[in-house]
Amino acid sequence: MGLGYVGLPFAVEKAKVGFKVVGIERNPRRAEQVNRGENYIGDVRGEELRELVGQGLIEAVTDFSRVPEMDVIVICVPTPLTKNLTPDLQYVETVTREIARYLRPGQLVSLESTTYPGTTEEVMLPILEGSGLELNRDFFLAHSPERVDPGNKRYTTKNTNKVVGGVGQESLEVAVAFYSQTIENVVPVSSAKAAEMVKVFENTFRAVNIALVNEITLLCDRMGLNVWEVLDAAFTKPFGIMPFYPGPGVGGHCIPLDPHYLEWKAREYNFQTHFIALAGETNRKMPEFTVEKAIRVLNRQGKSVRGAKILLLGMAYKANLDDYRESPAIEVYRLLQNAGAEVLFHDTWTPEVDEHGVRASSVELTDELLRSVDLVIITTNHANVDYQRVVNLAPAVLDTRYATRGIKSEKVVLL
Repeated sequence: MGLGYVGLPFAVEKAKVGFKVVGIERNPRRAEQVNRGENYIGDVRGEELRELVGQGLIEAVTDFSRVPEMDVIVICVPTPLTKNLTPDLQYVETVTREIARYLRPGQLVSLESTTYPGTTEEVMLPILEGSGLELNRDFFLAHSPERVDPGNKRYTTKNTNKVVGGVGQESLEVAVAFYSQTIENVVPVSSAKAAEMVKVFENTFRAVNIALVNEITLLCDRMGLNVWEVLDAAFTKPFGIMPFYPGPGVGGHCIPLDPHYLEWKAREYNFQTHFIALAGETNRKMPEFTVEKAIRVLNRQGKSVRGAKILLLGMAYKANLDDYRESPAIEVYRLLQNAGAEVLFHDTWTPEVDEHGVRASSVELTDELLRSVDLVIITTNHANVDYQRVVNLAPAVLDTRYATRGIKSEKVVLL
């Protein structure tokens, strides 16, 4: 259920080992694309998808009427946050209610969407039991958190260790048997709740460490130090340290969202997750800091941000990827626009952006454009951009990703 960045790659891996996969995708356009063998996810090989669709091993539908035919139901739907940073489980609850309508004996239901510890057992189980069927006698229920890293060529769905937790021992055994036929290494844990905690801890670990280097970046800016020089030197230590890098903020489907699921759940136990709150606060400051630094760069040229022509290079949240979900570049764009600047962006990976009130299209990166702008801000360090050319032609460059490493020019200001 859900044929996005998690669901479609998993469907392909299952079909490759002989499973017949039906994807329930509520977006009709995506369902039609799948049924034509047209790929829209970067981590999926288009020729593999076409071949599997042609063999009848993968198809997509837009409703839940095929659920009774399925032996295993894997849920890969979004788990966003509300504006108040509280969990929004509407998609999980909706599909679970639909499953309950069609649930039959012998089926395994597995939730892969990232969520707070307790969701599978406390939210999904009561809905499924409303069918009149009994857990671990009639049906099985598990949580196996997705570990997708979009664009990662080394670690894919197949060779990334898969954590699995069941609601009961019988559910665990069935879920492990299912995932072991596709994933190279399955890691069983004692419960679905433990599996849910594993994923939110993984993402919280990253959020906190990114926030630490972002905070060091803010301090280095005050102290007149080059944070990239400091980090490069620190990361030469062969033990006791792990590389994390600053940027204009955090984006994607995990880091900006998932830690707050744990933060929310912790309040039920009268527990304050201070690191999560501070990390979120720090990371959310970075787009504003980027704009503040852009204003400083413009001021040095005797220009105001109001009326300035500013080009953002990159709207994806990550280099060499077409995913702009929660991208900090979108917030930078919005803040600059609100400050009165004329804002353009160039990104061949994400030629169209429509999120959080920003709706815009990529412009061609011509010599004329680079000469005409007042400032270029590198917000995503895509490899297909000639940064030397950008520096040569633009009057000023604010580099938030250190994409200009090795380029010496007084025009370049680092974050």
